[in-house]
Amino acid sequence: MLPGIGAIVVIVVLFLANAIKIVREYERGVIFRLGRLVGAKGPGIFLIIPVIDKMVKVSLRTITLDVPPQEVITKDNVSTQVNAVLFFRVLDPSDAVVQVQNFMEATRQIAMTTLRSVLGGFELDQVLGERERINMQLQQIVDEQTDPWGIKVTNMEIKDVKLPSDMQRAIARQAEAERDRRAKVINAEGELQAATKLGEAAAIIERNPSALQLRYLQTLNDISAENASTIVFPVPIELFNWLQPKKED
Repeated sequence: MLPGIGAIVVIVVLFLANAIKIVREYERGVIFRLGRLVGAKGPGIFLIIPVIDKMVKVSLRTITLDVPPQEVITKDNVSTQVNAVLFFRVLDPSDAVVQVQNFMEATRQIAMTTLRSVLGGFELDQVLGERERINMQLQQIVDEQTDPWGIKVTNMEIKDVKLPSDMQRAIARQAEAERDRRAKVINAEGELQAATKLGEAAAIIERNPSALQLRYLQTLNDISAENASTIVFPVPIELFNWLQPKKED
């Protein structure tokens, strides 16, 4: 009698051990009964039928997926290596298990092909300077393709763009030429402003000839202040009028 009870107790314990399932708050258990989808359960504790039911755990946390470097030829025929990072999470655990064999690898492959195809439609300057717009386009395309799998892509960003050494030197020369151009433009604008102010000053002096004499005295005063050993005696220019040859009648 006792051995029979012991066997029953062992069977009950084994049954409960296989029937009781616990999933964490960030997990869901997708249940299959005799191969047919029952649904997702959790979080917490629940029972399944041993042997008949099979459970697949799926995490609902945001997954960070590194996209390997891809050889990309831009629209202006520049060969580059670009890698990216993808952030996504599972919204529907049942679709993530049933609709695709391995949603992680499938999402990675879609991200790789999308990265190559999208960047191939941009020029190198756009890839380097319009990251935000390109990242948004990448995220939208990958999100649309993975939506049937119950996956939500929250963000996809380009991490690094590697250029050939000769292209790096060309970009450096281009940046240097751009800085020289800006310096010349600023210098020309300064000359234009100075010429404008000199023209205004000449017009004022032309209307008031005494202003030229005052300016002359101010200049002499500045010279005397800078050189303490120099003494300057201003002489009116009109005193030298007698040196000019007289006009014959």
